[in-house]
Amino acid sequence: MNSKYFLNYKSTCVLLVLLIQTVFANSCVAFQAPGKEGDSIRINQVGFYPNAPKKAIILNTKDTIFYIETIQKKQVFKGVLNVSTKPSFAGVLTSIADFTNFHTPGKYILHVADAGYSHPFEIKKAVHKDVADAAIKAYYFMRASIPLKEKYAGKWSRAEGHPDIAVLVHSSAATDKRPAGTIISAQRGWYDAGDYNKYIVNSGISTSTLLSLYEDFPIYMKTVKLNIPESGNGVPDVLNEALWNLRWMLTMQDPNDGGVYNKLTNAAFDKFEMPDQSTSPRYVVEKGTAATLDFAAVMAQASRIFSNYPKELPGLADSCLKQAKTAWAWAVTHPDSVYNQDAMNKKYSPLITTGGYGDWNFKDEFIWAASELLVTTHDTIYLKNINLIPDKSMPVPTWNQVKLLGYYTLIKNSNTLGVSAPKELPEIERRMLAFADDLINGAGETAYQTVMDKSRRSFGWGSNSAAANQGVALIQAWKLSNNPEYLTYALSNLDYILGRNGTGYSFVTGYGSKTPMHPHHRPSASDGVIDPIPGMLVGGPNPGMQDGIKVPSIVPDEAYIDDERAYAANEIAINWNAPLAYLANALEALQNELNIPAKKK
Repeated sequence: MNSKYFLNYKSTCVLLVLLIQTVFANSCVAFQAPGKEGDSIRINQVGFYPNAPKKAIILNTKDTIFYIETIQKKQVFKGVLNVSTKPSFAGVLTSIADFTNFHTPGKYILHVADAGYSHPFEIKKAVHKDVADAAIKAYYFMRASIPLKEKYAGKWSRAEGHPDIAVLVHSSAATDKRPAGTIISAQRGWYDAGDYNKYIVNSGISTSTLLSLYEDFPIYMKTVKLNIPESGNGVPDVLNEALWNLRWMLTMQDPNDGGVYNKLTNAAFDKFEMPDQSTSPRYVVEKGTAATLDFAAVMAQASRIFSNYPKELPGLADSCLKQAKTAWAWAVTHPDSVYNQDAMNKKYSPLITTGGYGDWNFKDEFIWAASELLVTTHDTIYLKNINLIPDKSMPVPTWNQVKLLGYYTLIKNSNTLGVSAPKELPEIERRMLAFADDLINGAGETAYQTVMDKSRRSFGWGSNSAAANQGVALIQAWKLSNNPEYLTYALSNLDYILGRNGTGYSFVTGYGSKTPMHPHHRPSASDGVIDPIPGMLVGGPNPGMQDGIKVPSIVPDEAYIDDERAYAANEIAINWNAPLAYLANALEALQNELNIPAKKK
């Protein structure tokens, strides 16, 4: 800014501040200024189910009493604050306000005398319905190859981006039947994250998680209406949205041999611009074992789900299963084809510098694909030479660690497998419950009363995805055991995502009083609309600062900044939104099961 104008601007601001202080000095005592509202009280900024657990965390208080008040400041509930058993990662003991026993629907604020007022919240049935819907609808806003019309997109409407009807086969992917420069069509699909490329391995876990949401809660998900172009076609909207990406994935398989290209991409990342302004050449690149097995798993799962809609989607289930089998066959004969982008760039051109999504261990992908194919076909041939329990680890799913996706599928379909059920299934079920117990043990002693808050290791790139996936794992354990504690702590991780955390942010754009306004997301940064696209889960606290953008604190659960440059903490991604969509919608479906508070550990 020019220094002359800066001085005039600064002087004007000083005078304005003095005037405001003079006029409003006395009127601001009763209620905090908006900038400070909620800073010391961490709470789910959306709200709570009437009969479910309700907690808030208060920082820097010496008081022992809290109040629930109406928006008009009428006290309706009084409670005693309890001090956390363990300190936060910042070394501070917190105070816990538990108002589970307050059930009356309405809009409220929480008040502690020396800490002030919380952000407003609501108590009502279906309190997370809007967030749950938006987490799926966010995928519509990520669609390639279609204009987003105002009827469906509102103020975020935009022109079509990346029709992808003339995609080039990269030299790394060339074959005799598809030499370099061959033009193929690979329309549809979702933009992966803040960029405009489309990646099979990340699409795999994302699409599967949405399909699983329907598979696990079909009755509820049939009621979810998202106002997308396909709404009302006889297919549930969550499946309609998943199908947009699934149809793109089907184009990424080489029909001549069954292998699947790693990604469809520009040679380099686009600058920050709208999708229709990006006109760089697009490529499909080298095939890999991980991409091909992820493809096989998703297509096998899709086949059994879409077989329920033969009239609406004729032939789709058969096509998915056929392509799943040919992908499996390719992977069996290419069990160690690593997508190594650095090595690829030393041999082929043009150089590809977009996200690599490289993986060097395919045991988990073989487990997942074999599990999906077994459940869909009941053919035990897919388990031949597959070690279903290769080690003791039970990591929450990520794009490069999908073993638990296979376990989820085997467990929830165990009653249908009959004699084809693997002998390892009882041990897998035992390990699933032991894993869930390990997640919740001690969670009630933490400063924020969540599973997420137990370990510093939870806070890395995409930490909010870990929070959501922990919740998904606990819901899977509940489905297996009916233990209400698992649901209670799954809900606590949604509370974490929506504001009960070390930053005070609700990490879902558009939902809550303090939400990200500057996500690392090209359309949100380039569309001229102040508000970012709603329903997107940002990556969350990450002290690694791999993007070079300094976060305000390197305390693990506070290491977050709302800056569009900060892709290590503030990017969005389809594989992060998927577990959020699952968690929020599953809890909506199960809200009547949440009436029993967690037992003290």
